[in-house]
Amino acid sequence: MVMAAGLGRRFGGLKQIEPVGPSGEILLEYSVYDALAAGFKRVVFIVSRQTEEPLRELMQARIGGICPVDYVQQRLLPLPPGVDLPPSRSKPWGTAHAVLCCAHHVQSRFAVINADDFYGRGSFLVLGTYMSNIEDRQAALDIGMVGFPLENTLTEHGFVARGVCTLDQDGYLLQVRERTRIERRADRVGHVDSLGRWTPIPAGSLASLNMWGFPPRFFQHLEVGFRSFLTAGEPELAEREFFLPDFVNQLIQESTARVRALPTQEAWFGVTYREDLPRARERIGALIDAGVYPRSLWGA
Repeated sequence: MVMAAGLGRRFGGLKQIEPVGPSGEILLEYSVYDALAAGFKRVVFIVSRQTEEPLRELMQARIGGICPVDYVQQRLLPLPPGVDLPPSRSKPWGTAHAVLCCAHHVQSRFAVINADDFYGRGSFLVLGTYMSNIEDRQAALDIGMVGFPLENTLTEHGFVARGVCTLDQDGYLLQVRERTRIERRADRVGHVDSLGRWTPIPAGSLASLNMWGFPPRFFQHLEVGFRSFLTAGEPELAEREFFLPDFVNQLIQESTARVRALPTQEAWFGVTYREDLPRARERIGALIDAGVYPRSLWGA
């Protein structure tokens, strides 16, 4: 499940379709390639009205004959019965809602990733291995989360949003908190809160980049959680987002889920700002030169 509905406001355009590979490949194609190599069988793209047509045109030509592909639009409406759309609301409801939009399209265990992050094949292998061995127990949800060292997931060109993780001694999440304005200042990493205050984040912290593995029962909890989220009403719902890390954190605190952190040694890079593109292209080129990827990803 690839979250590709964002409008790229910080990027200044549809970053999902910007080429980074020598044959015009876009960044998410490398994730799809790695996921298929790791044993995943099907791809669902979560899109918006603006991103669906250009993404569908590209993906149908490149992977339409390789694996089943579906497209699900994330929209403001419909909402649960009895809930009205706040007049001031114009942007999507957030990443947890994006996943919920796929509830009628996915009936098996599934992974979730961002379209604008490069995770590396090893990350898909470790997540796929974990998902193939989890049991969909009735007592609690077993969830997997691939984690990256926070310091390695920043950009030189502005702030980023990350889920900052706290682990117990057995490698399970105690807490994951979505921080939407993380940046480096001098030799320290911290986040800026809604009041403009900068707070340092402990060195060595693990970051979630929305690379998750879920059992299908997760959708039932998402549905209940989204309805609860919507009870906030105006004016809070004008801007508030239903974030996936925050909802998973809620399940952890309720003892409804246990989340295994799956550390990866893969080197992350991504495209948040237009200035990130040259580095992404350089990194892909280096991986091609190292033999990790073919020069033409799908052999055309």
